[in-house]
Amino acid sequence: MSQETPPPLVQSLREHAGTGDLVLIVDDVPDNLAVLHDALDESGYAVLVATSGEQALQRVTQARPDIVLLDAMMPGIDGFEVARRLKADAATAHIPIVFMTGLTETEHLVAALDAGGVDYVTKPIKPKEVLARMNVHLQGARRARQAAQQAGQARSALDAFGYASFTVRMPEGRLIWQTALARELLQRYCASSAPATPPAVLEWLHRHLPDARQRQIEPPVLAIAHGAATLNLRLHQQTGQDEAGDDWLIIMREVSDSAVIEAMSLSLKLTAREAEVLYWVVKGKTNRDIGEILGSSPATAKKHLERVYVKLGVETRTAAAGVAIKRIRELQPQFEL
Repeated sequence: MSQETPPPLVQSLREHAGTGDLVLIVDDVPDNLAVLHDALDESGYAVLVATSGEQALQRVTQARPDIVLLDAMMPGIDGFEVARRLKADAATAHIPIVFMTGLTETEHLVAALDAGGVDYVTKPIKPKEVLARMNVHLQGARRARQAAQQAGQARSALDAFGYASFTVRMPEGRLIWQTALARELLQRYCASSAPATPPAVLEWLHRHLPDARQRQIEPPVLAIAHGAATLNLRLHQQTGQDEAGDDWLIIMREVSDSAVIEAMSLSLKLTAREAEVLYWVVKGKTNRDIGEILGSSPATAKKHLERVYVKLGVETRTAAAGVAIKRIRELQPQFEL
């Protein structure tokens, strides 16, 4: 679920807050609200209040606060249920919840944490203690948001440049994101589509992730053959982690004559036929060989090759092959010339 644009009032509160952080206080006792509201406001936070569980859920949906200070015991929907509902929704599950409770029995404190709280403070509320606890969790939330934004930017770049990549959530083994090219390749090579991760990929991850986590060792490339072509998968990096598991970004490269020729055409700004001619030059073929492969004459292959020289800024067959080999190794590291 994408985050909705905040209402003008909420946006105004954020803009005028010294910290830029928006805090939602949920308590059915007005005196408690007043004390915390004033302390937070003086410390530069933007503050929203709710006096019931129902109102709290509505406020969170509308405003997407950075943190929630939540009274555990309220009539109607209590704080435990509010927390469970927020954590069950992907759009709000990331928001840290600090419980405020007058209950000090261990079972109630455990219940608060089990419901999704990251911390708790006991009543009567001490504003300085609340501020100190909040700062710790807001810093953690900021780091998580920054990591998520960086991962998102990296994935967007991969998608924009046509890389085939996808992210798997472990140990669940669920495919949670993929580029358009990855979707097409996984369907073609593995007859698989999200959220399912191909069994061969899961087996590979289960076998090698312990070393990747503990010893920072990159697993061997996973090769999946399909006819004359091969799909190579490489574990790129860990992009996220929480109590439930971690996310791993996998990059795929299709290794085949046609894939290399297409990549050369795009990266070297050659026509499809020029890229074909250059590819077979790299493979050591003569103009006569190339003519036979492409169903044309040696003279036609020579003319295409002369245009390649101009575009690459070289003068000889050997120099053109050298440029092509360097580019192929950049684009298709697993390809054997």
